[in-house]
Order: sequence, then C-alpha cells, then structure tokens
Amino acid sequence: MNHALNDIWFGLVGVLLAGYVLLDGFDLGVGALHLFARGDRNRRTMLNAIGPFWDGNEVWLITGGGALFAAFPEVYATAFSGLYLALMLFLVALIFRAISIEVRGQRPGASWQRFWDIGFSAGSAVAALLLGVALGNLAWGLPLRADHEFAGSFLGLLRPYPLLTGLTALTGIVLHGALYLCVRTEGELQQQAHRWARNAGGLFAAGYILTTIATLIWAPHMTAPFGRAPGWLALPLLTVLAIANLGLEWKRARHGRAFLSSCVTLLGLLATFGVGMFPNLIRSNPTPEHSLTVLNAASSPKTLGIMLVIAAIGMPLVIGYTIVAYRAFRGKVKLDAASY
Repeated sequence: MNHALNDIWFGLVGVLLAGYVLLDGFDLGVGALHLFARGDRNRRTMLNAIGPFWDGNEVWLITGGGALFAAFPEVYATAFSGLYLALMLFLVALIFRAISIEVRGQRPGASWQRFWDIGFSAGSAVAALLLGVALGNLAWGLPLRADHEFAGSFLGLLRPYPLLTGLTALTGIVLHGALYLCVRTEGELQQQAHRWARNAGGLFAAGYILTTIATLIWAPHMTAPFGRAPGWLALPLLTVLAIANLGLEWKRARHGRAFLSSCVTLLGLLATFGVGMFPNLIRSNPTPEHSLTVLNAASSPKTLGIMLVIAAIGMPLVIGYTIVAYRAFRGKVKLDAASY
C-alpha cells in the first residue's frame, strides 16, 4: 500500500503539471504569436481571448509545485536549489508577461504599447521554450551527487538534446495557441491564425520526428518501460494519430476538432514522457544510482495519505472552477469598453 501511495502521487503531480501545460499552453502560444498580429485591434482581441483564463490557468502550476513539495520534498529541494537560475528565469518570464497583459492598455502611446507587446511575446516564448528544455534535461538526466545535490551548471543544461526538446515544445505550444485563436476569433485574425497553425504545425511535426530519433539515440532508457510493458505503446500511437487528425481537421477548417486533437497530442506526449521517466523523478546521469525516485524521495506514508485526502477535496474544486470559467466565457471574442 505504501508503494501504491508513492505511485499515485507520481501520477497526481503529473496530472497537475499536464493540466498546466494543456491550459496555460494556449496562453503561451497566443503570447508568442502576439507580435505577428496586424494592428492594435487584433492584438487586443488576442489579449482578450486569454484574458479571463490566463491567471486561473497558472493555478495548475502552483498546485503542481505544492503537490511536488508535499509528496516529494527532496525532489523539490534538489530542483529549486540546483536549478535556481533556470527556474528564476522561467518565473521572471511568467511575471513579465502577466505585467504586460495588465499594463499595456493603461496609457496611450505606440511606444508604450510596443514595449509591453514585446515583453508579452518574449515572456511567453521564453517560458514555453524553458518548459521543453526542462523536460529534455529530465529525460537526459542531471548530474547528482550521492547526497542528491545538483552537481552541474546552468550552461550544462543547454545541451543539444534539451534545446531540441525545447524548440519542439515551443512549436507545439505555438500550434496549440494558434488553434485556440481559430476557435475564439473570426474574420481577418482567424484567417491569420489559420496560417500560423499551418506553419507551426509543420515545424512541430519536424521537431517531433527529430526528437523521437534523438531520444532513441541519446536517451534510450526512456523507451525501456515500453519494452517491459508493451501496452503502454498505446500512448505514443495515440499521439501520432492525434497529430494526423489535427492536420486533417485543420485542412477542413474544423478548428474546434483540431484544437481538441492538439489537446490530445499534448496529453499524449506528456503521458509518454511520464511512463518513460517512471519510477524516476530526477534521473541522475552519469550515475543512475543517485537518482531521485518515487521511493527514495517521497514523504512518509502518513503524509502521503493525508495529502491524498486533501487532493481529493481540492482537485474537484480546481477542475470545477476551470469548467465554470470556460463555460462562462465561451464563444467568439468581442471587444468592448471593459476589454484590454
């Protein structure tokens, strides 16, 4: 039962972080595309397409971090101490984009708006890129000492493989954001978003193929769980089918279905990553015996049990709030006096 609690919390932390990528992912994608929109009205429409949701979407990141701290405190300590600079850069990017959303329209002037437009786009793109770089480093493995302290450097995180996963993640998130705009906007902006989705989709497909090949070459341990339990191969197969369906629905301009396929694609990729990582939370490279796993990095069984009860109460509230918010603000975006 104790091991079952550890496994359950591995899954719950994964679900929370996947929820963040899925929901805040289209926010980041819209932000990365913001500078490419024609005219102030289109840019304001893009801001208002995510306006009711972006701060609520980041709740999933906060709850994921809190769950990681409670269930696997040693992982939290190692990550936040050893990877401090990278994490601070990610948080600064999120903070700067949030400020940009709120203050862009607080005063007139093209230069003022241009400055915050650049901040919004740069913050969004950097955050999306760093998410992919982080996943790439976890897949590759981090240098950990016997006491589980990080023994590397910030520049050591920028190897070719993590950078490739970062660029693939960035293009996937931009594609996700473009399809979201296709659903929420109309007219000229929708047509432009349709073209953005085409370009981002091509780059993402290429990145996905290259990342898969690179993983087989440089991180073959990520494929080992699929060999031991072939049933998990349904996850990458589902991902490939979702990507293919996304392209088909995009060609037919069925944007809602294409966006749903994008959601399935992201979830499939993250689930595949989770299966490849298990039971490691931070794999040590080149000394796998120093890895932090669901067994040696977890809190006590009593703590995990209590936290599971709290999660059973809290997660439905977060999910319910998300559903209510998206239902309340569904439909095409219309600008009015209260808009950004």
